[in-house]
Amino acid sequence: MTWRRPLAHLALSWIALMVLTASAWAEMAVQWWNISTYNHILFIPPIVAWLVWLRRTELAKLQPLGWWPGFVLVAGALFVWLLGELAGVNIVAQAGAVGALQMSVLAILGPRVTAGLLFPLAYMVFLVPFGDELVPALQMITADVVIWLTRISGIPAVIDGVFIDTPAGLFEVAEACSGVKFLIAMIALGVLVAQTCFERWGRRLAFMATCIAVPIIANGVRAWGTIYIAQSQGIEFAAGFDHIFYGWIFFAIVVAVILGAAWRFFDRDPEEPGIDGQALAESRFFSKLEAFTAQGRNNLLAIAAIILIFAAWNTLASRLEADLPDRLVAPEVDGWMQETPSMQLDWEPRASGADLRLLTSYVDGEGRRVDLFAAAYATQGPGRDPAAYGEGALVPDTDWRWLRSGESRPDATSDYLFALGSVKRLAQTSWRIGDVTTASAARLTLEAMRDKLLLTPRPALTVIVSAEDRPGILADEAIAAFRRSTGPQDVWMDGLLDTP
Repeated sequence: MTWRRPLAHLALSWIALMVLTASAWAEMAVQWWNISTYNHILFIPPIVAWLVWLRRTELAKLQPLGWWPGFVLVAGALFVWLLGELAGVNIVAQAGAVGALQMSVLAILGPRVTAGLLFPLAYMVFLVPFGDELVPALQMITADVVIWLTRISGIPAVIDGVFIDTPAGLFEVAEACSGVKFLIAMIALGVLVAQTCFERWGRRLAFMATCIAVPIIANGVRAWGTIYIAQSQGIEFAAGFDHIFYGWIFFAIVVAVILGAAWRFFDRDPEEPGIDGQALAESRFFSKLEAFTAQGRNNLLAIAAIILIFAAWNTLASRLEADLPDRLVAPEVDGWMQETPSMQLDWEPRASGADLRLLTSYVDGEGRRVDLFAAAYATQGPGRDPAAYGEGALVPDTDWRWLRSGESRPDATSDYLFALGSVKRLAQTSWRIGDVTTASAARLTLEAMRDKLLLTPRPALTVIVSAEDRPGILADEAIAAFRRSTGPQDVWMDGLLDTP
């Protein structure tokens, strides 16, 4: 009876919170099921349930008591969800949605029970799909490992970004070859094993370091193996072998090696509860915290009030949009003539959800050609995030591939793109919102969040200045000449929104 009512209140709270944050949970479910990088997350809910089940006997020694400060933390988690929801940043919204469930346990069941459930609750963090942000860095690390192994194995090779040219052909360390799916899954598994199979923190940290380093190195060795086999058997044979081997077979081998090496150092039974319920029940520290106890229906009323506040805030803020002109106006640039784009290979950035778009080209008297792309957004949100993955200069599922980062600028990110083994393009991306021009996706997101919270919408712009390497004219030289002629970037970017 002691537990029945609090658990019922917790279940009702979870249902209500998941209804409020349904869009975040729906997006997470789609990613878990459809994106191979996140398929392992499907195992996280049953693992959390198993961890709670192991602690059931010790938890029975505790009395669940509602705790008022926990409701403040629930509101804080929902505030994070609101920020992500309004700005269209999935990972932020999803982290807030998961955090609201975690904090509701503290609010409804109290600090003693939460202490007993600390690891299962913390492990729920892995419900949030993350890792795409690591792909470019992992591509570069894998490429460095591959070129080093290729050269010491006697194969002549030249590297340019993530492309490696060998006698057998040109190889790309693509996003799918970055190893991110196995690294993220291995981190989740490593945290579980470190907690349940090790008692000493030194061994836990050493095991986690191994779980991070070994998959990265192993992925580099696998990619090198593909290139090595291709030198004698041909690219098609090597690619076929890689597609068969590079899957969960590869991951299973890596896991077996790591666990096999660590087995002799395990110093804890995985089925031990890992908590002392009696010690938690007698703790004076938690007795002091329980001065803020909340009981009965007040718990549900508090959750309901918090949910209603954030539902109303989300509804109001999501309807706000800034005013935009009928079309974007390409700037006039001294010494440059505006022309229809003429490219070696079609290139048009993606701007999902943009209200206005512009793609044009400029040519100067010396034959330098620069392409200008701009997109304007009356608001930002789900499906309308200018800085989201897959948006901007590099469009997925096209012939264009990311090659490497270009020279950094304070007001623009620079990326080299590569296609068909010979076409190279430099793209410099800037974002402008209000009077802020930035090269930082995080800064853009923060500005969008500010607008939503203060209910003061401002239009957002994505501007990409790009050029191809052409005979006798490098892309960076063409763009530098164009920027010298345009004057201050803030001025001509604002001019894009001038009413014609």
